[in-house]
Amino acid sequence: MRNAATYLKSWFGRFESVNYRRPDPWLWLPAAVLLLLGLLMVLNTTYFLGIERKGDAFHFFKLHLAHIALGLIVLAVLSQFSLAGLKRIAMPLFIASAVLLLLLYVPGLGLMKGGARRWLRLGPAVVEPSELVKFALVFFLAKFLSKRQEHLRSLLNGLVPVFVVVGPIALIILKQPDFGSTVMIALILFAMLYAAGARASHLAIAGSGALAVLIFQAAAKSYRMKRLTTFLDPWSVARGAGFQLVQSFIALGEGGKWGVGLGAGRQKMFYLPEAHTDFVFAVVGEEFGILGACIVIGLFLLILFRGMRIAHDEPDPFASLLAVGLTSLISIQALINMAVVIGMIPTKGLPLPFLSYGGTSIIIAMAALGALLALGRRPAVR
Repeated sequence: MRNAATYLKSWFGRFESVNYRRPDPWLWLPAAVLLLLGLLMVLNTTYFLGIERKGDAFHFFKLHLAHIALGLIVLAVLSQFSLAGLKRIAMPLFIASAVLLLLLYVPGLGLMKGGARRWLRLGPAVVEPSELVKFALVFFLAKFLSKRQEHLRSLLNGLVPVFVVVGPIALIILKQPDFGSTVMIALILFAMLYAAGARASHLAIAGSGALAVLIFQAAAKSYRMKRLTTFLDPWSVARGAGFQLVQSFIALGEGGKWGVGLGAGRQKMFYLPEAHTDFVFAVVGEEFGILGACIVIGLFLLILFRGMRIAHDEPDPFASLLAVGLTSLISIQALINMAVVIGMIPTKGLPLPFLSYGGTSIIIAMAALGALLALGRRPAVR
C-alpha cells in the first residue's frame, strides 16, 4: 500500500521537491488576459450568430464558458504534475490521439463539414482529434528525442526514425484535409529537432521534402491552389475566394490606431466569415485598433519568451524539449493565425489560442499552458 501511495504521489510536483516555486506569473497572467479578452470577443462576435442559428444570443458564449471551465480543470491538474508524471503520460497521450484520429474514418463517428473530415462525435461531444494530436506529439517527441540526442547529428539514424513515426500521422491529417494542422505539426517537429541538436543542413533537406509534398497536394486540386494563392491579390477575387481576407482588411482599416470601440465594430455582423474563430484577431484590430492588436501580440511574446526561458534553464533533456514544444504549439499557432488575418500567408484555418471560440482548441491551449506551468515551477538552474 505504501509503495502504491508513493508511486501515485510521484506523479505530482508538490511531492517531488520542497523547493517547488509558485506558478510563473509571466506565463499565467498573459494567458489570463488573453482568455478574458477572448470571452469578450466571443460574446461580441457570436451575439447575432446565436440569434440567427439558435434563437439564443448567448448560445455560443455559454458553450465557450463551458469549454473554458473544462480547460481550467485540465490546466489545474497538469500544472501539479511532476516531471515523472509528465513523462509517464507521453505514450498514453500519443496512442490515444492516434486512435481518435483513426476513428474519424469509422462510419457514424467521423463528421464531414465543408468537405473535410476533421470532427469526431463521441456521444454528445464533438471533438477535433488533430488538436489533441499536436499536443500529444509534443510529449512524444520530447520523450523520443531526449533518448536519442546522441544520434540526431546523423540523418539516417537520427532524423529518419522520427519521420517514420510522425510522417504517417501528418499524412492522415493532410488527407482530411487539414493543411493548417499539418503545417503546425511540421513546424513543431522542426523546432524540437533543432532544439534537440539536429543539423540545420539535415533539417533543410527534410524541409524541402515536406514542402514538395505540400505543394503536390495543393496542386492536385485546383480549389486548393486557388486558396493558397488568393492572399497575393485578394481584391481581384473580392467576391469569391478573396472575400474573407478583404473583409479582414476592411476591419483592420476601420480600426485605425485606437479602434472604433468595444462592440462598435460592424464587420462581425455577417460581413466577416469566421469572425469568432479564425478571424477574431481582425475584430480585435477593428474595435481596439493597432494598439489593441499590438497588446495581443505582446502578450503572446511574453508567453514565448517565458516558455523558452524555462526550456533554457531546464537541466533535464525531456523537460527542456517539452517546454520548447509546448511554447511552439502556442506561439507558432498564434503567429500563423495573425499572419493569415493581415494577409501575409495563405488562409490556414487555425484558431487563435485563448481568444478564438472553440471546444477542443481552447482546452488544448489551456492544457499546454498547464504543462508549461508545471515545468516553470521546477527549481531553476543557477
